[in-house]
Amino acid sequence: MSDPVLFLLSVVTLLCMPGPTNTLLATSAAVAGVRRSLPLLAGELAGYLSAIIVIRVALEPFIQTEAVQIGFKILVALYLAFTAVRLWNASVATARSIVRTRGIFMATLLNPKAFVFAIVVIPHDVVRVAPYFMAFSACVLTTGFLWLVVGHMAGGRFHSLVPRIASVVLGGFASLILVRVVG
Repeated sequence: MSDPVLFLLSVVTLLCMPGPTNTLLATSAAVAGVRRSLPLLAGELAGYLSAIIVIRVALEPFIQTEAVQIGFKILVALYLAFTAVRLWNASVATARSIVRTRGIFMATLLNPKAFVFAIVVIPHDVVRVAPYFMAFSACVLTTGFLWLVVGHMAGGRFHSLVPRIASVVLGGFASLILVRVVG
């Protein structure tokens, strides 16, 4: 997708959609505040960039096989289910320790959006891909920050329920992925 406007619209649209990474960002900001959650943005960016580079360099030829796609979906669903169970059993204080930069990195590394970015959105047919990666990085940081703000605003009223709400959302994502694998 070499058209810069279409590229930016695609990136922002995908990043604004609710998903595992955004759920964890919002949860952290709801229970720990925006300022204490800012380091998580580095984990999100590192997760997306790592996934995109690995997919484009090493995995792209193999991704087309159904077995690899199913294996990846199961891995993602298991990670989301594991995180959902941890958040369900967590108090607000414990939720702060569950949502860490490493967890955001892993959720983002395994996020199916990374495959879309790597294979469809970030162009393959341009001489200079660096400006696209820089624009992508700016979009990740900006939309991630907006998810932190949304989480903080929502968390004020439902502070004690946030870990459980996030758990249900992540469990829902895990279930949807598994249903697609089985169905």
